[in-house]
Amino acid sequence: MPRGRYSLHDPHDHTPLAEEHFQCAPGPSGWRYVSQLTTPAGDHRGSVDLALDELGRPLRLELHAGGWQVRGAALDGVTWVRTDPTGTDAAEGTVRAHAFTGTSPAFLVATARLLRLTPSAAGTRVRLVAFTDPVLAPRTVDQSWALVNSEAHATDNGPLTVDEYQVTALDTGERHSVHIAGDVVLAAPGIELEDLAAPPSRFA
Repeated sequence: MPRGRYSLHDPHDHTPLAEEHFQCAPGPSGWRYVSQLTTPAGDHRGSVDLALDELGRPLRLELHAGGWQVRGAALDGVTWVRTDPTGTDAAEGTVRAHAFTGTSPAFLVATARLLRLTPSAAGTRVRLVAFTDPVLAPRTVDQSWALVNSEAHATDNGPLTVDEYQVTALDTGERHSVHIAGDVVLAAPGIELEDLAAPPSRFA
């Protein structure tokens, strides 16, 4: 079961934003990722709990940040309930989208798992609902994902396959690379893997 720590920073000016202490593992129904986030000063900042089914669809999502809470799942697209810090006002949303996304590396693994791409120059379009910091505001985004390289690296635990994806934001045309090994993000804009206590899990 991989467990470790990511550091999150602003991809433009590299301002440190948070550290995300995580653990994840495949299971009988798919894959689950849980994490706790802290500020650079060490204060609690939020949490992520994401469970996928065997096809990579979100069975359950629970996010906490800034006193806000989001609970969601795949239902008629994706459906969620967002609750304000006082707990007195809850807003429900539904969008014809494929899955969720956000600042956590978990969402990159989840999208790659959902698409299951083969190496190709052509991109696959995906619609996601992003929950943006610091108040988990929902926003629908369209992206194009392409698997541009898949390379095996020798390790003490056997070969480790690293997949390089090119992700394009279709509203701005901005492109960036994401490197994923199994269920761990090795590198992506705003994300650095700082510590890993066990090898990434291999999906069947």
